[in-house]
Amino acid sequence: MAKENKKLVEAITPMDEDFAQWYTDVVKKAELMQYSSVKGCMIIRPRGYAIWENIQRELDRRFKETGVENVAMPMFIPESLLQREKDHVEGFAPEVAWVTHGGANELQERLCVRPTSETLFCDFYADIIQSYRDLPKVYNQWCSVVRWEKTTRPFLRSSEFLWQEGHTAHATAEEAEERTVQMLNLYADFCEEVLAIPMVKGQKTEKEKFAGAHATYTIEALMHDGKALQSGTSHNFGDGFAKAFGIQYTDKNNKLQYVHQTSWGMSTRIIGAIIMVHGDDSGLVLPPRIAPTQVMIIPIMQKKAGVLEKAEEIRQNLIKSGYRVKVDDSDKSPGWKFSEQEVQGIPVRVEIGPKDIEKNQAVIVRRDTREKIFVSIDELDTKLQEVLDQMHDDMLARAKKHVEDNTHVANDWEEFCSIIEEKQGFVKAMWCGDKECEEAIKDETGATTRCMPFEQEHLGDVCVHCGKPAKKMVYFGKAY
Repeated sequence: MAKENKKLVEAITPMDEDFAQWYTDVVKKAELMQYSSVKGCMIIRPRGYAIWENIQRELDRRFKETGVENVAMPMFIPESLLQREKDHVEGFAPEVAWVTHGGANELQERLCVRPTSETLFCDFYADIIQSYRDLPKVYNQWCSVVRWEKTTRPFLRSSEFLWQEGHTAHATAEEAEERTVQMLNLYADFCEEVLAIPMVKGQKTEKEKFAGAHATYTIEALMHDGKALQSGTSHNFGDGFAKAFGIQYTDKNNKLQYVHQTSWGMSTRIIGAIIMVHGDDSGLVLPPRIAPTQVMIIPIMQKKAGVLEKAEEIRQNLIKSGYRVKVDDSDKSPGWKFSEQEVQGIPVRVEIGPKDIEKNQAVIVRRDTREKIFVSIDELDTKLQEVLDQMHDDMLARAKKHVEDNTHVANDWEEFCSIIEEKQGFVKAMWCGDKECEEAIKDETGATTRCMPFEQEHLGDVCVHCGKPAKKMVYFGKAY
């Protein structure tokens, strides 16, 4: 390895040495973000934002296939409106940022900078829904929200972050539940099919559910360090918000009914999941289907006649075939370019030099395995698609194996404590369903209930902690 190449790689702390520092090194060295002058807020740089744009584009397409329409709501919420739903406002009160002045004048009523937009959508729906013919309303918005976090970390938890929030209104409880589960499954499929991240799907406990919700469903991912990350949620609100905001419609029998609502969201936190599931000690490893640049062409001995011209010709042909591709024609050494490509997580590089041109060949190098594949330039288009698809499948398989290898079963409290202390990952155990027991488990071990999985297993008859009759099998774990 060239000296300059080695220097760039050594700037990243090995993940097994200090995972938190490795993560910070990667997001900075890959130029995904920059700390801002506003405490707790980050600047998402072009490479980071391009990942979000691809996530947004693919999710938006999938949303619209299910009938979702996009809207834009105000970023300010009057305090009186926020107070309409008691549980909701209590849940968000510690994180709310308030606007008290407009210019030099004190406002008659404080305005909340939206931490989420349930109350705005409820107020809106109360105005536009009168009849069963107005239902369902299946809306979504792409925006930023503000939650005044005490401890922040790039992408994972910041005072302002980007997300989408869907808000729907339905005539019946059954329709609302169907939409709630549908969107959770959409998130899980997206994460597996596009991000190569497997998810555990399930319901949050009463303690962990969204403030004001009837039920909250979640997808949970497992990071390389064995911690869980809540990666997307879908909430069934029942008719609680509708009653608080007076959202009623006249049914087919001319009777007034309350609507049933849902809300669901995924944020830039998912970029943190991509980093921590797939990254390595050399930097990012981006899933091919979400990578802003899928292919980096690196000319070798580029000052030789015809090399740069051939690299550009290949780039143009690959762009026509739908690849996201660039040529690194900078005056840096090939070793430095290789290292940069690896830090940035670009899925494959294509090396082309004078000898390759003579043989009408190019060298494909996979980011995840470093495997070198020699291929005819005439077949490069087809072979690249095979390599990228195989890379996605291999990344997903490795991530699934990581989850399997780090999912444990605890049959009693001693075993539970031993696993939490000595191992990493998910712990499956039976639970009584009592909030006090759930809080005691967290206090004693630091592990929280991640979800009650849809696919329940009978691991025993009693709660792992208190010994009372068990009601649910739960995934426990330490989490971000």
